[in-house]
Amino acid sequence: MPHTDALHKPGPRAAVPASPRRAGVLRDVHTVHVLWRREMIRFVRNRLRIATGLVMPLLFLLILGSGLNSVLDSPGSGQSSGSGAGDFRTYLFPGVLLMVVQGPAMTAGALIVWDRQAGFLRQMLVAPVRRGALLGGICLGGATTGAAYTLPMLVMAGVVGVPYGLHLLLALGILGLVAFSFTVLGVLGAVCIRRPETFDIVMGLCAMPLLFLSGALFPVHQLPGWLNAAVLVNPLTYGVDALRRTLPGGTGLAGVDAGPQWWGWTPPVALELSFIALLALGALAVAGRRFARTD
Repeated sequence: MPHTDALHKPGPRAAVPASPRRAGVLRDVHTVHVLWRREMIRFVRNRLRIATGLVMPLLFLLILGSGLNSVLDSPGSGQSSGSGAGDFRTYLFPGVLLMVVQGPAMTAGALIVWDRQAGFLRQMLVAPVRRGALLGGICLGGATTGAAYTLPMLVMAGVVGVPYGLHLLLALGILGLVAFSFTVLGVLGAVCIRRPETFDIVMGLCAMPLLFLSGALFPVHQLPGWLNAAVLVNPLTYGVDALRRTLPGGTGLAGVDAGPQWWGWTPPVALELSFIALLALGALAVAGRRFARTD
């Protein structure tokens, strides 16, 4: 007679299937990773795009900055670098960093428009993943690409009078947040605009006013009142100011207060970054709802 203990010996446990909710989360994470990696492959393989994306910011920094420095140093200007007015290139450096971020980050939206034309977007939409995960991967890839463009510029910080230190890592984090915001705005435009030529025109019209009304290239504290209101609602204004207050010597020229003022009160850097982050999350939510209805 067989031993009775063998009849009651437990067999190997069967694998417990993951819950549908957990499986959905893992699938979304994998989707974000795949789309982020796709953007990174595009970035690494297009070396000409990397080089051309740095040409215009370098021209602004080295040529425009040096030229305005010579104007400030002239006898009739009333200011001079030797009198403590500061180096205009140091003042211009945070704005140039945002110029570097702006173009590549908003390119992510253009890629969505072209993917729609090529039919690749439709293939993504029929995949069994949430639309928010698709947008999240695209935005994360665009933000990483935009922040990566700034690395060569940060290496040049010492050339324009910004000392090297841990503050450059803090600046890189701020640039990553701004790059994410720009990417979300570009993606929001892409899910609303179908034609590539229309998208390019609209994004160009939006990008230039945001840059000029942010204090990135020149002080905006003496603009007319109606333009000052546009400066205060411009999210790029707070990105520029957060960078200038993070980088040593970047707060501006002598006697120039370029930071935003709320009824005579200067918001702290943490509040400025929170404003940018909330705007990006709100735009991402709107883009997600609109993207869910994309056919």
